[in-house]
Amino acid sequence: MASMESVGAFAIVPTNDLVATLSFWERLGFEPVGGDKHYVILFGWDSEVHVTQAGQGPWAVPVDHNPFGVFIRTPHVDEIAARVDDLIIRPGGVLRHRDWGLYEFAVAAPDGLLVRIGWPSILVGAKS
Repeated sequence: MASMESVGAFAIVPTNDLVATLSFWERLGFEPVGGDKHYVILFGWDSEVHVTQAGQGPWAVPVDHNPFGVFIRTPHVDEIAARVDDLIIRPGGVLRHRDWGLYEFAVAAPDGLLVRIGWPSILVGAKS
């Protein structure tokens, strides 16, 4: 795990199905490193994601129109894309250089969470 002294902002992602969500993040290359049965901290690709079990009723994640999303900024875009090729949103989310300067792709996690994974196009191929 990264140094406990690191700083940053980490997404706290609510989910209706914590077990399915953990399997999804593990497939992306993340591993649980802390938390408890309702809140799990995952680490991978030098990034940290926190996942929490959503509540019921108005506290449940709205699967059909989930407003949440996570962007993972990493130079390992190609490697991660190869792990989840069958999950890549097509045609729009396919791996490519975007007009906004990112080499990225998108996948949908359980509960309709949008996960984009990318790296600045000008740094692709550069030593990181």
